[in-house]
Amino acid sequence: MAWTARDGATVTGRILPPRGPARTLTAITLVHTMGQGLWMALNAVYATAVLGLSPGRFGLGAGAAAAVALALSTPTGHLADRVGPRTVQIWSFLALGPLTAALLFVDGFGAYVTVLSVQAVAYSASRSARMAMMAGLVPAAERVTLRAQLRAAANISVSVGAGIAGALLAVGTPTAYRGAVVLNALTYFGTGLLTLLLPTVPPQPARPGPALVVLRDGPYLAFVVLDGLLSMHNLLLDVVLPLWVLHHTHAPRWMIAVVLLTNTISVVLLQVRAARGTDDPAGAARASRAGSWCLGAACLVFALTEGAPALLASALLVLGALVHVLGEVRQSAGSWGISFGLAPDDAQGQYQGTYAMGADIGKMAAPALLTWLAVEHGTVGWVAMAAGFAALGSVMPAVVALARRRSKERPAPAMA
Repeated sequence: MAWTARDGATVTGRILPPRGPARTLTAITLVHTMGQGLWMALNAVYATAVLGLSPGRFGLGAGAAAAVALALSTPTGHLADRVGPRTVQIWSFLALGPLTAALLFVDGFGAYVTVLSVQAVAYSASRSARMAMMAGLVPAAERVTLRAQLRAAANISVSVGAGIAGALLAVGTPTAYRGAVVLNALTYFGTGLLTLLLPTVPPQPARPGPALVVLRDGPYLAFVVLDGLLSMHNLLLDVVLPLWVLHHTHAPRWMIAVVLLTNTISVVLLQVRAARGTDDPAGAARASRAGSWCLGAACLVFALTEGAPALLASALLVLGALVHVLGEVRQSAGSWGISFGLAPDDAQGQYQGTYAMGADIGKMAAPALLTWLAVEHGTVGWVAMAAGFAALGSVMPAVVALARRRSKERPAPAMA
């Protein structure tokens, strides 16, 4: 039998109700991100307390894995286009299960880096395939809304995983930490099995010309760079603000947890609403611009906390967190709308893989750059951040308009 999406794409497999793929994608997200929330909290602890690595060697291993994932993001996306994203997602998740379990048997730094690097290959493939799956199964007008729903669900699931990690940290034994490795491996195995419930998205046939066409799409690459720099705000509350609160404000330390909790709850409540009007690139670009302005305003509010009395500083931190989350949800929705809307239907895998590279670059640059600005330079640094975020978002509509003009001029590729 065949199932036909409302946008005319036909995929083979059993007949599903219109929301069937969306429900399955949500289930995959919940299981996957619960494992992520668990492992993010325990990754460094396991490496140092169980494997006996120094913090420096743990950082080197994590950096090597991040570099592998970054380098392979576009090629693995192309693989998802050619082989089919469902096939790539199934096998990459199933591979991540034993690769994660392999950490139980690691002995030494070399083995640790090797396991992490091979994991990064499978992770990169799974990430590109997930986005290509969404593009292939969901009508274009609904992709951003679904992505917003998945992000809201992911925030809940990550919190559950972090809660489990907290319980294991309270136990504090090597056996408990090894149990976390097993549980994380099982979540990968579960996501692979859940992917079997999705209908098949047909692979794209080979076409004449260069394989990685996205690397010749200058306007899209410009968007990726701008979006990657904007995405640095995702580490603002996790990395920069805790150090700022501790060293530059009179606010109590527990306000760090209040700010993070405010962000998590607000994303769950606001992300789907914030995705309205971002299902076309032009509307998405305006949303990204508006989000960047909110991010800039949040930086200015955070700057006001320096030297303020404890009560006022605490109130300003909550206000800044609320303004920040308005920018976060709007900029994120705009980012998704642009990435889907500018990508050709026959190359969604490699375009989404390249899009993810921007966020990877932002994650790599953000801790050092934003900490240097805020913690080392205080109010001046926050003002510079505010100006930077606002400027990046302000040029987004022009970049997207150029990309749309180029895409209309691009001739349809001939079949091989």
